[in-house]
Amino acid sequence: MTDRVRWADKHLRFRFTDTSLLERALTHRSASKHNNERLEFLGDALLNFGIARRLYAQRPDDAEGDLSRARAALVNKTVLAAIGREIEIDTQIILGPGESRSGGAQRSSALADTLEALIGAVFLDGGYDAAEQLMESLFAKRLESLADADALKDSKTRLQEWLQGRGWGLPHYTVEVIHGQDHNQTFTVTCHVDERQRQTEGTGSSRRRAEQDAAAAMLACLSRGSE
Repeated sequence: MTDRVRWADKHLRFRFTDTSLLERALTHRSASKHNNERLEFLGDALLNFGIARRLYAQRPDDAEGDLSRARAALVNKTVLAAIGREIEIDTQIILGPGESRSGGAQRSSALADTLEALIGAVFLDGGYDAAEQLMESLFAKRLESLADADALKDSKTRLQEWLQGRGWGLPHYTVEVIHGQDHNQTFTVTCHVDERQRQTEGTGSSRRRAEQDAAAAMLACLSRGSE
């Protein structure tokens, strides 16, 4: 039994019949043309379906938009990379020399992509039930602690719903200042609510993030005023 097979037994709780699938799933494109990109494609589709199916059963009162936000909170590069670190993918991933020297095993993108590839490999080797069991195991803690639907809404959505619930118009966002070079910009945005003649300011590394920051400030401001 190889070290990688022992690793899969321990961390994936799955014994591969075709160990070449495991090797392929762990092979980064920098190491070989026979890499994990096709398995990643498959695993991504399986993961989105598997988590959607689990959320549909777990959250019977959530609307479609709520379920989409819940899935997005779980299936994203940040979460997948964190799970990859937890199961020590960085100790098993196969990298080309240059990528290895530059710390590629710790890159979030490489960890997330490899995790998806492993899900795809388990599916091909053991079928959907095996892949589903793996996904359940990997995401169990996060599914259990996932915030409710309202808490998962972004600030702009929550502000819009707060205003609409009172029969008020939608907020207006204006970019006031953009600092920095193209690759390292900071945006300053103001949020206006006409009915209350209120204005708040937000900053962020993109217009969207600055708008979210301004919306959160506006929601806090209006909530205090309604107390």
